[in-house]
Amino acid sequence: MYIFLFAAALVGLLAVAVLGRLVAGPTIADRAVALDTMNTLVVGLMMILAAVYDSVVMVDIAIVYAGLSFVGTMFIARFIEGEV
Repeated sequence: MYIFLFAAALVGLLAVAVLGRLVAGPTIADRAVALDTMNTLVVGLMMILAAVYDSVVMVDIAIVYAGLSFVGTMFIARFIEGEV
């Protein structure tokens, strides 16, 4: 159980590091990639915590969050291309 909590703390620390790239990204594309990376780390953190707390509901929420994150990333990519 402690290995899962260590992994969750490590993923949380990585998410904070990606937050720095999200704020300091020189281009919009860098910020979009950082946001997608952060969303992926959040989904991973939710899955790790679902395993720690034995929660099926958190897995369902992580799946919905991942789907919404994908749609949001596609919308941002189309916006960057100029099609929106």
